[in-house]
Amino acid sequence: MSLIEITDLTITLDLPGGPMPVVRDVSLSLERGEALGIVGESGSGKSMTALALMRLLPRVARVKAKTLGFDGLDLTSLEDARFAADIAGPRIGMIFQEPMTSLNPVYTIGRQMTEGAVARGMRPAQAREKAVALLDRVGIPDADARMTQYPHQMSGGQRQRVMIAMTLMLDPDVLIADEPTTALDVTVQAQILDLLDDLRREREMGLILISHDLAVVAQRTDRVAVMYHGALVEQGAASDVLFAPQHDYTKALLAAIPRLDAPPRPTVAAGDVVIEARDVTRVFASRKGLFGPKREVKALDGVSLSVQRGETLALIGESGSGKSTLARILLGLDAPSSGEVSMLGKPLAELDPTARARFVQPVFQDPYTSLNPRRRLAEIIARPLVLRDEGDRASRLAAVEEAMEHVRLPARLLHAYPSQLSGGQRQRVAIARALVTKPQALICDEPTSALDVSVQAQILALLDDLRAELGLTCLIITHDMAVVRETADRVAVMYRGQIVEEGSAAEVLTHPSNDYTARLLAAAPRFESKTAQVIQ
Repeated sequence: MSLIEITDLTITLDLPGGPMPVVRDVSLSLERGEALGIVGESGSGKSMTALALMRLLPRVARVKAKTLGFDGLDLTSLEDARFAADIAGPRIGMIFQEPMTSLNPVYTIGRQMTEGAVARGMRPAQAREKAVALLDRVGIPDADARMTQYPHQMSGGQRQRVMIAMTLMLDPDVLIADEPTTALDVTVQAQILDLLDDLRREREMGLILISHDLAVVAQRTDRVAVMYHGALVEQGAASDVLFAPQHDYTKALLAAIPRLDAPPRPTVAAGDVVIEARDVTRVFASRKGLFGPKREVKALDGVSLSVQRGETLALIGESGSGKSTLARILLGLDAPSSGEVSMLGKPLAELDPTARARFVQPVFQDPYTSLNPRRRLAEIIARPLVLRDEGDRASRLAAVEEAMEHVRLPARLLHAYPSQLSGGQRQRVAIARALVTKPQALICDEPTSALDVSVQAQILALLDDLRAELGLTCLIITHDMAVVRETADRVAVMYRGQIVEEGSAAEVLTHPSNDYTARLLAAAPRFESKTAQVIQ
């Protein structure tokens, strides 16, 4: 008997405009100790299928299934109270994608870690001891002290690790992980995935891994199910589905994957230096506790780099390495404690905001939160011009239309709202907003990490086209080594506020000279089967 058995699952949303099926006749199973990967683009029904198992679907959802079973139990026949007490948490755990919305902001990490176990009979001291051990195991430094902290006092990656540890507190038989490593650096990602592998072996725990990272799915799962528009289009052994796909949609997904073994990019001809940082240091004052002594923290320590016209430089490194601090300084949103930043030879500190906006613009990570949901696209894209009182209404509209044309968005979307767009279209809007001031350079902070693999490929191709068409200089902050290989001309590796290695992307990613770079590359997921890893 399978641990989880789903037969002919259909989920329909009863909306004001009429019923909308979001999952259609899906059949899946999961054995003890098995890892099942579910892949597909946003809106394909992956998360809805998982939420049906956890009874976490919205109220407007209607569920119909021939079988919805867990360990011999018919889940549809259980009352809500029994399901909540005996199944959700103790037997089936779920790690959600966005930890900041899953953790209670007014409770300490310790309270949130232990309350479920204590409510089910574990002694508070025992629960605390187990929580500290799990936090330590998922890589949270100084785990005991973290128990008194609140979610906002941790980084996104640390919050995700807390969510994973919290889910493991009740020793579930099945763990559903919905994009569990999206917010994590490659080294932490590898650590978490290794932990999940260990737990499967130790406890014979079943794992359902929902992910758009096909390299992770290829390396970490036994079977794969591919969903498209609410239907299951292909499933089978991971080695068969991902390395000998039968369905055209699966083939298209695989063709869009960026690869670490991509051929080197053509060399960019030497040009003017657009962005230059010379010996930049940024020091922050920090205090441990409310009354603790002040101490200085060096976020940047003597950083120097330059980016030429038409060149793409990738900035890589783990959380806390100083990447985002450097980006803020290059954008003029923060000032260095010492050192100098210049744009085309002009000191950034001497430029007024309007002039600075014509030199460099940002593209943010998440297209779902970086756009005002109450504004139409025409207003969103024109915003940088409005803030600086540039031009009249007609000239602004012309600039908006030109920017939309550059990013391949049709003019008919001018009066649309962000909620009416796909994730890829929203990121194109974010890029158009950056282009409307006709900048010399873009600084892109994880521009594709929130996107599906096929949409990611489109956005990366767009950035490459814009670089060629407009002579744009790009600085891309990313933790995806395959994206670096396919898009960057040069790479700068940051570690603890310093650049520890810099060079051509082909050279750095193939023959790293620094131990830290080598560790990053070793941890990066590669698109290869579990069988291939064993053979190696």
